[in-house]
Amino acid sequence: MSLVEGLRNGDKRAVAKLISLIEDGDAAATAAIREIYSMTGKAHVVGVSGPPGTGKSTLIFRLAQEFRKRGKKVGIIAVDPTSPISGGALLGDRVRMGDLASDEGVFIRSMGTRGRLGGVSAATSDAINVLDAYGSDIIFVETAGAGQTDVEVSDLVHTTVVVVMPGVGDEVQALKAGLFEVAHIFVVNKADLGDADRVASDLSIMLELGEQGDWTPPVLTAVALRGEAEKEVADFLEEHLTHLRESGRMEEKKRRRAEKELMIAISESVLERSLALSSGRSFMSFVDEVLEKRMSPREAAIRLLEESHSGD
Repeated sequence: MSLVEGLRNGDKRAVAKLISLIEDGDAAATAAIREIYSMTGKAHVVGVSGPPGTGKSTLIFRLAQEFRKRGKKVGIIAVDPTSPISGGALLGDRVRMGDLASDEGVFIRSMGTRGRLGGVSAATSDAINVLDAYGSDIIFVETAGAGQTDVEVSDLVHTTVVVVMPGVGDEVQALKAGLFEVAHIFVVNKADLGDADRVASDLSIMLELGEQGDWTPPVLTAVALRGEAEKEVADFLEEHLTHLRESGRMEEKKRRRAEKELMIAISESVLERSLALSSGRSFMSFVDEVLEKRMSPREAAIRLLEESHSGD
């Protein structure tokens, strides 16, 4: 049985194998994605972002439990910092969400950023497609937690949840230049630490002062560790999905994601092609030029691209 057939039959092992092939850049993965792509576009994709340590994983764990109670099939992609030694994700999904691993209605996968900025990995988009074709009703994408630069996930999802917590300095100001603009739902987690009401109030005031579209992000307080507020967050997730469909915004989201997917594919293809077709000098020779300060990295990159094209 092929991986695609296994995927269609609900085989978790086929899903895991296919995502591994995607991360490795295997040609078989490209062929499989081509075959399943027409089966995608049905799942509600939710990005969960925010600074490190705010409890994103715990919140997703609780939300997954809540959506399972509602009869939904759940996919989870946890994007973690990459190990500089093994290249794998530093944090294991089953360490954080082990109680869900045995649920046949939940699929969990950790993915390393592999040096990519923006809080998601280059393979994240294809992994979303795999879980979509697998039949997930809702897919959570947890970002690596890179603070206000952690916004790239918003181009790949329908709904963005931003998780903050009290007691880590000027929480609201830290959001101004990045996450604040992409959030559809704010969750002030670890509210039992105190001062959560002030953080929630500050967020609400900033939302009132800002430009409002046709959706005003709710600001919720939660203690995900104790299982508090996940039902309310889940209700707002479903409400936002309904809003997207009824307002026509869903088509905008789909187009934006298609643009992002294409840009990711182009950037990956250009890099692979340039390294493979480099003529005259190898990649490592350019590394030597940079190391010896004879070229800047940008100049070396331009020369490498020029030589790759001259070899066509």
